[in-house]
Amino acid sequence: MKLDLFDYDLPEELIAQTPLKNRSDSRLMVLDKKTGEIEHSVFKNITQYLRPGDCLVLNNTKVLPARLIGIKDETGAKIEVLLLKQLEGDRWETLVKPAKRVKTGTVVRFGDGKLSAVCAEELDHGGRVMKFRYEGIFYEVLNELGKMPLPPYIKEQLEDQDRYQTVYAKEPGSAAAPTAGLHFTEALLKKIEAMGVKIVYITLHVGLGTFRPVNEENIENHDMHAEFYQVSEEAARTIMEVKENGGRVVSVGTTSTRTLETVASAHGGKIAASSGWTDIFIYPGYQYKAIDALITNFHLPKSTLIMMVSALAGRENILHAYETAVKEKYRFFSFGDAMLIK
Repeated sequence: MKLDLFDYDLPEELIAQTPLKNRSDSRLMVLDKKTGEIEHSVFKNITQYLRPGDCLVLNNTKVLPARLIGIKDETGAKIEVLLLKQLEGDRWETLVKPAKRVKTGTVVRFGDGKLSAVCAEELDHGGRVMKFRYEGIFYEVLNELGKMPLPPYIKEQLEDQDRYQTVYAKEPGSAAAPTAGLHFTEALLKKIEAMGVKIVYITLHVGLGTFRPVNEENIENHDMHAEFYQVSEEAARTIMEVKENGGRVVSVGTTSTRTLETVASAHGGKIAASSGWTDIFIYPGYQYKAIDALITNFHLPKSTLIMMVSALAGRENILHAYETAVKEKYRFFSFGDAMLIK
């Protein structure tokens, strides 16, 4: 399957640079995956499209202030290090810029030496394994020195760092936010729960796969980076009860979807308590096993995420929906508007 099949034209001015004042004021496009029919609404009206007995599945990962700006020990050159995933102890997989300046053994210091890191291993695509040294508690040092790792297409400074976290973020570990969840407020979640929808939290820590473009002309040759996920006994039991009672599993975001589909693929279509690493790559031809509906944002052209939603709703339906979103001037990407595929 060719990469160009997932391309579309997006005017730069439609890339949202800042979040809206109120999270749930985002627009909501509702796409019927069977017919391709489109409705236009606002996110706070998501309750109109949910039913008692449904299950809403949210990713409760918390974004680390994972972007560190440091100085190379020998030369004083400026080095940017983005934490991607903890390997073991104080060793982390990172993305480094400029990578050519950081070789095995290179030392980078941050915050006048409060934190330092030595390059332990060189990986592909600017990846480096860095071993950190510090005094005290790593996450406290990181909170002091690190910045939120906003995607490269966001040029504006983020005034309130919490706006790049969901209101239910709990488990630290992500290098990027599960952005479909940014539209929810605590009040909206309470309203959804009060109407008889089960709310379930699972975890997937977003890593390198989010930042890597697809460079293969034939998409089947693209390799996904593995990301850590966790599904608790309680979450698995609730999802299975909803399925057995005829309710729908409504996944919030592509990260929740990847987690659920990974678990279902490993357990014969069932959701079971489990944790591990997933490198699942979902594109058209994939048969969904876990989810019935998806709340998501509008994704980059030629990205693995637009391939994933195309597998759910059909490529032509998705590209038509995106064409409509451009025409109607929806806001795109992380701080943009939402789509419900039902």
